[in-house]
Amino acid sequence: MAHIVNMSEAASIALHGMVFITRSKGNVVNVQEIANVTGSSRHHVAKIMQRLVKEGYLVSQRGPSGGFALKKKPEDITFLELYEIIEGKVDMGVCPFDYPYCPFENCIFSDLTTRLTREFLDYMGNQTLDKYKDFKFKAK
Repeated sequence: MAHIVNMSEAASIALHGMVFITRSKGNVVNVQEIANVTGSSRHHVAKIMQRLVKEGYLVSQRGPSGGFALKKKPEDITFLELYEIIEGKVDMGVCPFDYPYCPFENCIFSDLTTRLTREFLDYMGNQTLDKYKDFKFKAK
């Protein structure tokens, strides 16, 4: 089945993992716990979380009781920041196919791409982690 909007597994791990860490209220969360909640491999989770450490969003502790905790305040971290760390800066391109020119005088998609991108940026930029500190995860 096709989806108009599709997010990478890496971006999903970053977003869901950070919400899960936010819910821990300062406690350290390990890779396995995040992997269990996101349904992802430990290796992939570790790679994504280390990237967030490198970017200054998390601190990590090694050892048997180690894991990750927020380095910044949840209200200072937006979904857009996290998304762009993983996927790169969102481009406000006009053509959904990135064609250098259009074969038609007017784009058959009108301004759809621009509107959808703007709406995505607005939504992601307005979602801060503190809004999800009490969010419930479903039991598997």
